[in-house]
Amino acid sequence: MTTVASTSKSEQAYTWIRSRIAAHVFGPGYRLVLGAIAEELDMSVVPVREAIRRLEAEGLVTFERNVGARVTLVDESEYAHTMQTLGLVEGAATALSAPLLDADALAEAAEVNERMTRLLDHFDAHSFTELNRQFHSVLFAPCPNPHLLDLVHRGWARLSGIRDTTFAYVPGRAHHSVDEHTQILELIREGADPLEIELAARNHRWRTRDAFLDALHTRTAHATGEPS
Repeated sequence: MTTVASTSKSEQAYTWIRSRIAAHVFGPGYRLVLGAIAEELDMSVVPVREAIRRLEAEGLVTFERNVGARVTLVDESEYAHTMQTLGLVEGAATALSAPLLDADALAEAAEVNERMTRLLDHFDAHSFTELNRQFHSVLFAPCPNPHLLDLVHRGWARLSGIRDTTFAYVPGRAHHSVDEHTQILELIREGADPLEIELAARNHRWRTRDAFLDALHTRTAHATGEPS
């Protein structure tokens, strides 16, 4: 039977490991040695094992035979396809939502983007990602097409399972992201042509995809000694 103390230590281990995965201290493929982590946290391996099982359920850790627990590798093609599809459906949903977004909704989105801007000086990739999700959710929430909205939510869920810390890989992209958010808001406020809004939202998503894949290729090349 799990005690309260054990549960608390498991939560502590979970938070510690997850924060390092989010910050890419433990990058894709990093081997998670239970004994070393337990020693670092001054606890037994039992709560560490519980924490790693929880991270495995979230898709952030995988077990390999004769190797043990590793930080999940980014599935490059799955990420690219998901971001490409999400750009398409989210762009369309945002364009359809635009006429339905009132002043309060636009003010809420602008406030979230301002919070993202303030994070740039003391960057926290996980917090930035959560705020980014909030920003876009405000803009596509009133989409009148429930089928399109379902596809957007499915895309976000799939993306979270692949890697929820894109900005940890490409922190420089965050500066461009908040600027593009401002541009999208301006288009909506001005009552721009729906196609212009759709393309702005779509290209915003695709630029993040391209920046992430470029960074991934560069890191892989450095790790293997191949020219990038």
